[in-house]
Amino acid sequence: MLDVTTAGATPVALRPADEAMTLERLGSLHASRLSFVRSLVRQMAHQRWQVSCARFDLDAAGHGVAIYRLQTPQGRYHGVIFSQHLEPEQRSDRVIAQAWDVTFGLVEGDVHDGLLEQMAANVPLQEAGRQHPRLLVLSRANRSLRNFAHFVEALSSGRQPDSGQITRVGYLYRTTAVYGNGKFGIADFVRLQNNADFHRPFSAQMMAVYLLRHFSIEQVEHIARHQSPDDAVPLARELRRYLGIGNSTGLGMAPFLINHPQLIQQWITCRESALMTALRQAPDEDRRQRLLTLTRRAMQHLEQTVSEDIEQGERNAQTVAALPEVIAWLEEMPLEDDLWQQLTAWSARTLPFETQELIHTLLIELYPERVDYLEDQMGVIERMEMTPDMPLVRLKQLIETHYDWALNEDFTTPEARYWFWYRSVEKEEPRLGVRDREPGAEKELHLAIAPRVQHTHGVLSEFLEANPRALVVEFLIAHPRHKDIVRRIQTMVDTAYGEIRANLWHRDMKPMHLLRTKLSFFGASRFDPKSDRWVRITLFQGAPLVEELNAEPHDLQDFDDWSFPLEPESPGESAKAR
Repeated sequence: MLDVTTAGATPVALRPADEAMTLERLGSLHASRLSFVRSLVRQMAHQRWQVSCARFDLDAAGHGVAIYRLQTPQGRYHGVIFSQHLEPEQRSDRVIAQAWDVTFGLVEGDVHDGLLEQMAANVPLQEAGRQHPRLLVLSRANRSLRNFAHFVEALSSGRQPDSGQITRVGYLYRTTAVYGNGKFGIADFVRLQNNADFHRPFSAQMMAVYLLRHFSIEQVEHIARHQSPDDAVPLARELRRYLGIGNSTGLGMAPFLINHPQLIQQWITCRESALMTALRQAPDEDRRQRLLTLTRRAMQHLEQTVSEDIEQGERNAQTVAALPEVIAWLEEMPLEDDLWQQLTAWSARTLPFETQELIHTLLIELYPERVDYLEDQMGVIERMEMTPDMPLVRLKQLIETHYDWALNEDFTTPEARYWFWYRSVEKEEPRLGVRDREPGAEKELHLAIAPRVQHTHGVLSEFLEANPRALVVEFLIAHPRHKDIVRRIQTMVDTAYGEIRANLWHRDMKPMHLLRTKLSFFGASRFDPKSDRWVRITLFQGAPLVEELNAEPHDLQDFDDWSFPLEPESPGESAKAR
C-alpha cells in the first residue's frame, strides 16, 4: 500500500475495498489527471518531445502514406500511417473487420525504405500480416463519415466547420483496436519495461493515437485544399484542439480487468492515494475558487455531451442536476481545514455515484504538485505466487476474511448464475450468453472470480474435515484443477484493490461498468454506449496540439489544464489569417 502521509495534514484513510471496488462504483469513474492521456501529454511537454512530418505523400482524396517523426531526449520513433479508399460494404467497427480507412503503427527508430516496404505490405492487413518486431503499436481506424464530409465541405468553401458538429461527434477518426505488448509479432512488452519514454502503462498506444489525431487534422485540410485551392482555409486552432480521436470498444476489453488483478490493484491504489492526499489538504480560498471553476466547467461539458443511450443520458443529466447543489455548498460552507472531507462525506450521503466520483476527480486536479508523482507508479511486474506449504486451514481463513463478498453470494438462484462468458469461435471475441438458454456454456471463460472462489472454499472445507492438518500442496495434489484460483487467492490477499467485488454471472451485472473502469484510466471522455456491450468514447479532446508541444509552453500549469473541454465559440466565416 502506498504511503500518502503528508506533514501537518488531517489524517484520512484510504477508502476500504468494499466501497471502492464495487462494480457500480468503478463504472462511475471519470478520467483524472493520472489517466494515461494526461500523463503522456505532461511527459511530452516536460521533456520537450518534438513531432515533425517526415513524409506526407497523399493524393487528392487523402490516400497514401504519412510518416511523423517523434524525437525525445532518449530516442527517436516514427508514426507510420497508411490511408486507403474503403468501400461502404467494407466499413465496420467490429474487431473482425478486414479493411479500414487508415492503418498505422508506432515504430522504434528510423524507417528505411526496406522497413517501409515491409510495413506497407503488412500493416494494412493488421492481424493477418507479418508485423515487424520494431513496431511498438499496431492499430487501425475508420472515419466518422458525417464529420469528415462536413469538415472538408466547410474548409474547402473558405469557412470553419460548425463546432456543434464536433460536440455531437468529437473526432474525425475512431480506432477499433490499438495493439501493443507483442501482439501479432510486434515488439514484446519486455522491450518497453526499460524504455525511458514508454515504460508507463499504455503510453506507447496513447502516443500512436495522439499522432493519428494530428494526421486527421492535416489530412482533412489537405483534401480541402485539393478540392478548392483558392478558397480553402485551415482549421481554426480552437477547433483543432476540440477534436479528439474516437474509439469503439466492446466486451473484448472486459477480460483485461479480471486477468490483470495486480495491475488493477496498482491503478486503483494510485487513484485512491491521490484522492486521500487531496482530502488531507487544508484548502485556501484560491483552491476553493479553482474547484468551483472546475465544477462549472465539468457541468457545462456534461451538458454538451451527447449520448444516444437512454441510461447514460439519464446519468449525465443527474450529475448536471446535482452540480448546482455542489456549487452552492462550496460557496456557503466556511473555509475549514477539513472542508474537502466534509464535501465528500456530504456527497456520499446525498449524491449519485457518478457525481461523487466526479467530485473526487476534481479534488485530485487541485493538487498536481502532490499527486503527479503517482503516474510513475501505475505500472507493476505481475507475478502470481503460490505458497504450497501454507496450512490449508490458513488458506480457508484467508478466503473467509478477504473474499467474504464472494462467499456471501447464493449461486443456486437463477439470477445469480444468469450469464456465462465465452469466446466466440467465429469472431474470436469475448461474448455473454444466457445460461441454460443459449449455446456455448461448455466453452465458458473463467472470468467470474466469485463463483470460483466459493467453489474452491467448499471443496477445501470438505478436504479439511478429513485432513485437518493438510497443507495447500496436499489439497492441490488431490484437486489440481483449483491450482490457478488458489495461486490467485494467495497472491491477492495481500492487496486491497485487485479484485472487483461483483458477481459477473448475475443478471443485474452491467458489462458497461467494466468497460468504463478501464477507459477512465485511459482518459476517455464523452462516454456513449451503443448497447449494453459496446461503447464509443473520445480521447485527447482538448489536448495541446503538436505545434503547441513544439513551442515552449509559457505556463505548464495552464498547458496541462484541458480536462472536460468545452465547445468553442464559432471562429467566424474565414480563417485565412490564422
